[in-house]
Amino acid sequence: MSRRRYVARGVPGGYRIWDNRAGRWWGELYQLCPDDLLTELNSDADYETITALLKRYRASKR
Repeated sequence: MSRRRYVARGVPGGYRIWDNRAGRWWGELYQLCPDDLLTELNSDADYETITALLKRYRASKR
């Protein structure tokens, strides 16, 4: 298995997604670990699927 580009890291207040290639945070702070979002980012990276997942996680923050 190759090294994953995107990984979730626990930070105070929730989780953030770390981009190993760019060496910086990607996206927002998530209260729950975004497992399905990470799976999509590390595999096909389909734009429509990622957008739908981001909307779902933003809605769960409220």
